[in-house]
Amino acid sequence: MNKLQRGVFWNLFSRKDVELNYLLRRSFSISSHPVRDLASKDGELRVFIVAGEVSGDIIGSRFMDSLRKLSPFPVRFAGVGGYLMSKQGLNSLFPMEDISVMGIWELLPHLNNFRVKLKQTVQAALSFQPHVVLTVDSKGFSFRFLKYLRAKCIEQGIISPKHFHYVSPSFWAWKGGEARIKGLSEFIDHVLCILPFEAEICKLNGIAATFVGHPTLEDMIELKEKGASGEIQGNGEEFRSEHGIASGSTVISLLPGSRVQEVTRMLPIFSNTMELLKDAFGELVTVVHIAPNQYVKDYISKAVCKWPVPVVMVSGGSPSMKYKSFSASRVALCTSGTVAVELQLARLPCVVAYRAHLLTEWVIRYKAKVPYISLPNILLKSATIPEALFQGCTPSKLASLVRELVHNENLREQQIAAAAKVIELLSPGKGLINNSTHLETSHAFPNSMSSMVAALTVLQS
Repeated sequence: MNKLQRGVFWNLFSRKDVELNYLLRRSFSISSHPVRDLASKDGELRVFIVAGEVSGDIIGSRFMDSLRKLSPFPVRFAGVGGYLMSKQGLNSLFPMEDISVMGIWELLPHLNNFRVKLKQTVQAALSFQPHVVLTVDSKGFSFRFLKYLRAKCIEQGIISPKHFHYVSPSFWAWKGGEARIKGLSEFIDHVLCILPFEAEICKLNGIAATFVGHPTLEDMIELKEKGASGEIQGNGEEFRSEHGIASGSTVISLLPGSRVQEVTRMLPIFSNTMELLKDAFGELVTVVHIAPNQYVKDYISKAVCKWPVPVVMVSGGSPSMKYKSFSASRVALCTSGTVAVELQLARLPCVVAYRAHLLTEWVIRYKAKVPYISLPNILLKSATIPEALFQGCTPSKLASLVRELVHNENLREQQIAAAAKVIELLSPGKGLINNSTHLETSHAFPNSMSSMVAALTVLQS
């Protein structure tokens, strides 16, 4: 073996040695004790929680409430969240909107701020010394945070808390995406899945996972809807009366999104669509739903002053008002997202729209493995809900789809019938809930309480 060969050999040996050393340090640095035992020892359960968008704030707040109800120990929270999580006692490190960026190219202008917030969050987590770390959706920020936090724990030789991620990334929707799931096990210990097929995919790729049900179904509990069909019926007549909407008016709910980037892109398209529709109906009124995001609220409030049709603005922070407005509406036009499930609960026929940065759209077009973008269509494997995507998302196309959905009773009935199946698929299994009897709690577990199943999973880990 010459000098060059010996150099290559020892280089390879050293690299393997470093990798083995890293794996050994990692395996010994993650807590092997059950969460309940750690909390019992310290007399409290410390949870560091991070949410980066409006839907995550809703999920996070409900999880916090459920965990407090289930935990036999006092629970203390720290981390990043929004208004609803603050109502549960979280003092957010910084405004959640600072990390609420969606898309590939849309992130570039925010990279420096993103890095600063990431470092701040990791340091805060290390100082808090949590038993559990939970990130909610927002994988761009969440995964980097979990990865760096675990690396810091290994580097400092301290025991890492258990890492949970709520809302599985939709890697299953992308070509070659499932291979990326395997890498999650380096910094995530358990995934809380909200779609029925995701837990099995995670397990097949070496990561622990539990299907906890879709969080939006908890709207039924919050509004005390007990119908077995999983349907929420708001008082539409009351909504019309409160806002002076004539009984003969056609009401269309518009849901442009929760992030500033998507709202600024979608709202002008929706406005131009209403311009095309204003003469198609005797009297047209639009209900614009505003996410509990101050930047979004400010933008929409200014924009609708120049709209071609009357506008009623509804705060997304009020589920009661939201579902009342749904019941008063004939159809909805929405940006693709969680709201599609809310519309299923309300049995309100809808059209789904989506635009993004041109380069982001190009990536989606050529990398996506599923033919649909809205969750109901993905679950049903059918284009039950009309979708207008990318360059096809134009005011003329949307106006045509909305007009047909308003007038075509067969299309409306197909969506309404399919909604019951969607809600059934998204409900957590009764077995998970019934197996909770050994816990020190007397709480009832409604079938649609995703947050209770998620909190139970964390406590039992």
